[in-house]
Amino acid sequence: MRFLSRVSLLLVAIGAANMALAAPAKRVIALSPHSVEMLYAIGAGESILATTAHTDFPPAALSIPQIGGNNGILIERVLELNPDLVVVWGSGNKAEDITRLKSLGFKVFNSDPKSLDGVAADVKALGELTGHTDEANKVADDYLVELATLRRRNATKADVKVFYQLWSTPLMTVSKHSWIQQIIDVCHGDNVYVDAASDYPQVSVESVLLKMPEVILQSQDKGNILGVDWSQWQEIPAVNNKHIYQLNADLLHRATPRALLGVSALCEALDKAR
Repeated sequence: MRFLSRVSLLLVAIGAANMALAAPAKRVIALSPHSVEMLYAIGAGESILATTAHTDFPPAALSIPQIGGNNGILIERVLELNPDLVVVWGSGNKAEDITRLKSLGFKVFNSDPKSLDGVAADVKALGELTGHTDEANKVADDYLVELATLRRRNATKADVKVFYQLWSTPLMTVSKHSWIQQIIDVCHGDNVYVDAASDYPQVSVESVLLKMPEVILQSQDKGNILGVDWSQWQEIPAVNNKHIYQLNADLLHRATPRALLGVSALCEALDKAR
């Protein structure tokens, strides 16, 4: 794992270097909430000209103009703002929008970490691209040290059967290739749907009942909490023992240095059931 982490850091750094910016980017459009968080974390927040919907951290980011969302990016606004760097999100932005930005000649960096270690790689790459190398290296190195500490602290703990309720209607969860699974692994949880065929499978309450999880985790979103009344199924250990916990989805679902807060919160929830 440590070798792969180093390879990941190297590949992202090479990708950033290959963009060959003439000078550090001072006018940046960041097309995801997580990349905005990263840029602020390394001291480059003031360079952000625009972002997308749901960007809400840090609080200062709320004042940044939003030029897109689920329906796509307003390319004409990008042209008007004329950034010297556009940070895209490969799995969150529309592929045609990313292709269009590249065809227009904009320097594009794809921030789309697929692993917890990959967060540090992207932080360092953004530091190189914006001239905040020292700040970024410190943030990334501190992050990796804390991540290693969390892994070590939880490595010998007893397994706990956990059901992660991604959403209630339809009832959805996560499996082995999901972002959340990596966090569950750090906390030594036993995801009852780890071997599901898709990364984010739709399941039934009856199926959960058969899995008999010891912990049920939900986001703090009201719709998710109220969507299923688990109290009807007291035979589920998590229900009977009152081990149903609501966690901050932004800390768990966004690939940022704050993800470690989400890891800690999830581990603490599992500890209560041990």
